[in-house]
Amino acid sequence: MADFDTPLAATDSLFYGNHALDADAAQRIVRQALVNADDGELFLEYRESESIVLDDGRIRSAGFDTTRGFGLRAICGETAGYAHADDISESALKRAAATVSSVASGHSGVEAAAPRATNSRLYSPLNPLSDDGFAARTGLLAEIDAYARAKDSRVVQVSASVFGEWQAVQIVRADGHRVADLRPLVRFNVSVVVEQGGKRESGSYGLGGRHGYDRILTPNVWKHAVDESLRQALVNLDSVAAPAGEMPVVLGAGWPGILLHEAIGHGLEGDFNRKKTSAFAGLMGQRIAAPGVTVVDDGTIPDRRGSLTVDDEGTPTSRTVLIEDGYLREYMQDRLNARLMGVRATGNGRRQSYAHAPMPRMTNTVMLGGSHSVEEMIASVPRGLYAVNFGGGQVDITSGKFVFSASEAYMIENGKIGPAVKGATLIGNGPDALTKVQMIGNDMALDPGIGTCGKSGQGVPVGVGQPTLKLSGLTVGGTAA
Repeated sequence: MADFDTPLAATDSLFYGNHALDADAAQRIVRQALVNADDGELFLEYRESESIVLDDGRIRSAGFDTTRGFGLRAICGETAGYAHADDISESALKRAAATVSSVASGHSGVEAAAPRATNSRLYSPLNPLSDDGFAARTGLLAEIDAYARAKDSRVVQVSASVFGEWQAVQIVRADGHRVADLRPLVRFNVSVVVEQGGKRESGSYGLGGRHGYDRILTPNVWKHAVDESLRQALVNLDSVAAPAGEMPVVLGAGWPGILLHEAIGHGLEGDFNRKKTSAFAGLMGQRIAAPGVTVVDDGTIPDRRGSLTVDDEGTPTSRTVLIEDGYLREYMQDRLNARLMGVRATGNGRRQSYAHAPMPRMTNTVMLGGSHSVEEMIASVPRGLYAVNFGGGQVDITSGKFVFSASEAYMIENGKIGPAVKGATLIGNGPDALTKVQMIGNDMALDPGIGTCGKSGQGVPVGVGQPTLKLSGLTVGGTAA
């Protein structure tokens, strides 16, 4: 985290450089726009991004983009006025101020206190795109394609991509409080399609985080990603149709935490609970999960995809205990909903870009580990499903009902892992599923850094994690006759 006046060239250029807006002018306009408001801020953003996609041996797309702009928000009660522009100039900011200040007409608000700074930094401020490696990364994707095809003659298609961005933000409040953050983000993905006897199956793997390309594009790392993609594809090649019905389910560690994120995490965001549209509304302090279930949202894990030194309102992120030993302890909050609910802001105010207003969003949502081994859990199931990896899913926030497809799953038969199955979907209810956790593994793992969360049309990078879990029963949708 850096103060507004710290000599950071990239963030200072939001105000100086070739633009007609300086720091004093910005502060004066923000103060005037928010004079009668309860809260609000000026959010300024500069972003560089690149993406390279290789498909079937050819570069399908390659691009570099630069965006910059501001968003100005005024909050009165639970009403917010928001204006944004890609023209960072004094005239554009004045027009925005005239627009948002209208929500404060006739209102006499008491300005909310500024967030307390921590002066900690969770990731390097260095720009991963500042090197001259664009051509080298393009060439590396071709090398990845060749490596995958050489591994197994059944490989018929390879897709690989890299994405990187560097975001510089500054947040300015009416009281003069200013904070800046420099945010790197990289991601690498590979998918492989194999064919045998006229049957085609695929596997995929990805990884990333808030660091440089060197952490994900070294040979040992990308080769592991290719090997894992190929392994999944070959497993699916030998799979049989998944059964259907109610049965015990063992969920794998790491990325399967996406089910936790979707089916439970969204229901613990502050706005849904303030409006009483969440299945968890009004249950604070009550038991909502089985004993031993502890879930945290932790935006402070260094270098993780979902981590932020400060959120998009300037509040330092935190480790928020949502569920402790089965009891509901806290919701994830931005400043607006925290103020209206009379609780603390947890550093979960996030936005996709300067063109979007912030709202409560998850960072890294994780279930903590227990004491059981995977072998114990598998051995305790006479017949059930072992879901190792997930693809897509859907959830209804109000009811908590979810449907998730398993991209890698196995039957459990007589306490042993049986054949791989294809087409398995998990159907259930988030609040109900929490009560069915019977065993919690000692192998808690974070996902490799690939999550993106959508809410109200906005996408933000997130992380998930969990240990292996045994649930007493979920509805499994399958295709077996």
